[in-house]
Amino acid sequence: MPEGHVIHRLAAELNSDFTGQDLTVTSPQGRFAAEAALLDGHRIAHAEAVGKHLFVDFDIDHPEHIVYIHLGLIGSLRFEPSEDVWGQIRLRIDNGATAANLRGPQWCRLVTDAERDAVVAKAGEDPIRADADPEQLRPRIARSRRSIGSLLMDQKLYAGVGNIYRAETLFRLGISPFRPGNQLTDAEFDSIWADLVGLMAIGVERGRIDTVRDEHTPEAMGRAPRKDDHGGEVYVYRRAGQPCYLCGTPITEQVMEGRNLFWCPTCQAD
Repeated sequence: MPEGHVIHRLAAELNSDFTGQDLTVTSPQGRFAAEAALLDGHRIAHAEAVGKHLFVDFDIDHPEHIVYIHLGLIGSLRFEPSEDVWGQIRLRIDNGATAANLRGPQWCRLVTDAERDAVVAKAGEDPIRADADPEQLRPRIARSRRSIGSLLMDQKLYAGVGNIYRAETLFRLGISPFRPGNQLTDAEFDSIWADLVGLMAIGVERGRIDTVRDEHTPEAMGRAPRKDDHGGEVYVYRRAGQPCYLCGTPITEQVMEGRNLFWCPTCQAD
């Protein structure tokens, strides 16, 4: 499932290349055809991301004027040449040169302002957004008996944070993923938030997740670059059984919250 930085990049590209233009909106697959017909010929006023939720606000005089997209596990929104039409496209937004093609989303709905606001109200604090307030999280984490590895995956707490950022941030800070939230110090809570803000901003900028510090890059360590579908240089994610870059201990893997968790049992001893 794409993490929050991906959704923010999509919103930025829609704002950069599709606002202020009369657009052709269709649903080649047919499952969004009625809604697409309402939007066809209109303009995007603004697109924004909140965690893993993408909202595309059209300038039509209709109660339902916001396209609400959640990519889920297999969905994708790709920017492709207008003449490039392939696959099961749920929603296609074409500016005449480039088309934003949505395939396989968990959902794609046309919603009202009130419905959008209700979704946002249930979302947690998004480390990428300037209006995020970690102080809203602090008391909730401080009284929770759930592990921090579980809490970081809760989209009602940390919006946009996914499996990779969970594993990487905890490793970088030397915090066990099994530590209960109510055993974190204020300093550790602050460090987790600050690290997420920094790492996820890099993800938006680069379009991939890079978490290793300068001294642990392939060039600095004389090791081969990581080869993985997700790209980017990481410490523990999908490195089960491989030696930790810091201490040499094999990275461990275990399912937590339905997702594979990776950590170093030495650097992150509980």
